[in-house]
Amino acid sequence: MPPHRAADLWVYLSTNPLLWLTSVLVAYLLAEWVADKAHRHPLANTVALAAIPLSLLLMLTGTSYQTFFDGAQFVHFLLGPATVALAIPLYRNIGRVRAMLLPMTCALLVGSLTAMVSVVLIAGLMGVPVAILASLAPKSATTPIAMSLAAANGGLPALTAVFVMLTGIFGAVVVTPMMNALGIRDFAARGFAAGLAAHGIGTARAFQVDPTAGAFAGIALGLNGAMTAIVAPVILPPLLHLFAGNALTL
Repeated sequence: MPPHRAADLWVYLSTNPLLWLTSVLVAYLLAEWVADKAHRHPLANTVALAAIPLSLLLMLTGTSYQTFFDGAQFVHFLLGPATVALAIPLYRNIGRVRAMLLPMTCALLVGSLTAMVSVVLIAGLMGVPVAILASLAPKSATTPIAMSLAAANGGLPALTAVFVMLTGIFGAVVVTPMMNALGIRDFAARGFAAGLAAHGIGTARAFQVDPTAGAFAGIALGLNGAMTAIVAPVILPPLLHLFAGNALTL
């Protein structure tokens, strides 16, 4: 095909939303294949592997994030129903949840508060601007909730999505070796910790390790999303006010 024809074809395809949705699905399937060949090693994280070719494609073609998102937003839309569907493992394990209600509630409250307060304090003391602090704070909640909370507190939702993804990837990579090193063998506890700290990506990793771990990770993901949405409007404004002088400098 002549170069000018190829360029014309790319211009046409790049404006078609189906191209970017297809790119996401192809990248995911390739990442799944690589992860399977690596025997599901923690470092062979599907999300991280899929993000690499997608990022390179966007960089090489000069495609803006907004153009990409407009095409792939159907996947983003599915995050909402997927989050609601996490009520299913809660229902299926309701008996065990009732028996562990007190320790789970304590872990949920402490984990949710620690995830928000620690990152804001550490980054704030390092001089990070308030807008980025607000974007960082809900990083351990699932993406739709985190982006909404960031926007409500003056943050940047697109940046929050990146922080959420990085948090999930890091958590999914370290959760298994960390739990092994700490000697934690209860898969319910392991899964709950993964879902609370690393939301959907951590939950996906927990399901790969053990069905019980996956179920409790899903429970933690849903409960932490609700807890973060309730607690964040109360604690974030005064926390961010402490660092109101942190300005964005270019």
